[in-house]
Amino acid sequence: MNPLLGAEQAVLGSVLLDPGQLSHLDWLAPDHFYRPVHQALFAALRKLRDDGHPALAEESVPLSWVTDAVAEASTHVRGLTAVYAHTLISACPRPAHAPVYGRMVLEGAIHRSITEHAIRLHQAARADALQGEVEGALHYADVLTGVLSDLAQRWGTEPRPVAPATPPATVPVTPPPVRAEQVAEDERFLLAVLAERPKAMDEVVGWLRPGDFADPAHGQLYRCLGALHHRGEPIDRVTLLWEAQRRGLLADGTLSGDQLAAICDGVGPGSAEWLGELVMRSSVTRTAATSARTIRGLGGERGSDPRAAHQSRIARARSPR
Repeated sequence: MNPLLGAEQAVLGSVLLDPGQLSHLDWLAPDHFYRPVHQALFAALRKLRDDGHPALAEESVPLSWVTDAVAEASTHVRGLTAVYAHTLISACPRPAHAPVYGRMVLEGAIHRSITEHAIRLHQAARADALQGEVEGALHYADVLTGVLSDLAQRWGTEPRPVAPATPPATVPVTPPPVRAEQVAEDERFLLAVLAERPKAMDEVVGWLRPGDFADPAHGQLYRCLGALHHRGEPIDRVTLLWEAQRRGLLADGTLSGDQLAAICDGVGPGSAEWLGELVMRSSVTRTAATSARTIRGLGGERGSDPRAAHQSRIARARSPR
């Protein structure tokens, strides 16, 4: 059984067995449950408690507590029967552990919320990357930041960076093929302008970083340009090639003399600031997509969402034997 499904059944079973456990679950809301039938049943149990159901005052729990809860929940959801209510009861090892089961349900809800917002951010970043825009990615990044900050405040902790495990390789972080070549061309053009007009470095060096380049080789070449600029040394094809050699970029294959020559020979009129902004916009969408993928991994998508287990079972069933 999926751990989250087991937790939802256990917390409902504990309340069906012991109505008094509801007093320990005031912080748990119906929408924290994943299954609609569980949401409806928990809401029904709380309503019966608030209406002063006789079971709350009796020493032994009457059958009416279960049947009334099923009847109330059935007005909001279909398919709920007393048989399933007794299944929930049997799924609860110990009613006194209801707060622990409830925390598991809450954690699952938090994971789902984070994952859903991360998916929206990733989709916005991919769409922006295709269009050369950043507004959608920035909007959903702000939304996700707000969600994480709100959750941190509720849990009484400050948000802090976490070094995640290697994200799954199923979500690409490179620009979509439609835009990849255009991004690479923008980067080559910018580097050519900077190599031809060294003073243009002043337009971008304060805010554009090597990591903003999609092509690692371009990022390293920009680092060489920045180093020469920082030291006040002249910048041309020869000095740039020498700086690359000093940094071992030619020896390890990161760059080749032909690559550098092609960039330096391909210069034309262009604004370094405008080209740098194009590179930065592309970097924003890639960073948003990568962050979204990482957050989805940290959200424990498969561990917290029953849909993942269900889809996995379907995939296995359909796979050839």
